[in-house]
Amino acid sequence: MLSAGEGVAQQINDMQLVRTLGRVENAAPAIDVALLVEEATASAGKGVANLPNWQKLSKLSQLIVDIEFENDSVAIEPKSYRTVGLIADALHHPNLRRYKFLVVGHTSSTGDAQHNLELSAQRANAITEALSTTFAIAPDRLYSIGVGEEWPLDAANLEAGENRRVQLINLGLVK
Repeated sequence: MLSAGEGVAQQINDMQLVRTLGRVENAAPAIDVALLVEEATASAGKGVANLPNWQKLSKLSQLIVDIEFENDSVAIEPKSYRTVGLIADALHHPNLRRYKFLVVGHTSSTGDAQHNLELSAQRANAITEALSTTFAIAPDRLYSIGVGEEWPLDAANLEAGENRRVQLINLGLVK
């Protein structure tokens, strides 16, 4: 797993997840997930990082997580269920129970931009579904969105494996 801004994979535990995702310095700005989805869909092949609503996300507490999927599939690789379980443990922690989270799916640029956008959304949905059904995280605390290849970590190498990732963003208090 990687935390935002790090370039080297590291082992992480649920308490590190709690500390990273629990860093809420200010009140979270209002994020309209439906608007983010609309903008991502309209921007397929053009990027989303510079759009104003997407720039708001960069200011929020977040973590980049390495969850592997079968090739061109939404099936989570068995070895990644431990990571999903660690995320669930963190989200059940008293310090994070009152927050809602955005699960953002990303892909590399291998393949068609529209297909990547749809695949990343399906993968983000698979994570939120696993968290809510298998690990009993309240569904009203989880939102998912896919951005395909539109928000790369490695913009110089759009096909890089590190661009295929899942990102958790703390959206603030559940209302």
